[in-house]
Amino acid sequence: MRILHTMLRVGDLEKSIAFYTEVLGMKELRRKEYPDGKFTLAFLGYGDEDENTVLELTYNWGTSHYELGTAFGHIAIEVADVYDACSKMKQAGGKIIRDAGPMNAGTTIIAFLEDPDGYQIELIGADHQRS
Repeated sequence: MRILHTMLRVGDLEKSIAFYTEVLGMKELRRKEYPDGKFTLAFLGYGDEDENTVLELTYNWGTSHYELGTAFGHIAIEVADVYDACSKMKQAGGKIIRDAGPMNAGTTIIAFLEDPDGYQIELIGADHQRS
């Protein structure tokens, strides 16, 4: 078994795809429209779906905003250097909401940014330790 994807509902598919590809460096892997259901699915990621977990963006036609709720936390992405990644993501138009630095009560370097719909993405340094 493995995790296939995480799905996020988005209000502007093109804006969201631009964020995940231009700011976070993902690739759009595939997209399909479902006219009968009035929605479009776009799958993005850092590698082929056959071997990697990807992100599914769901755009329900005519819906431009969602309430994020309080249960969802964030998507975590490992980067080689959090400080450098933040700098590059700011230059690409990313909205950093917590600058790079040590996590609360720890030493792992992290940062947070927000996508166009308000979903949070945590950047974690590649030298982090899993516990």
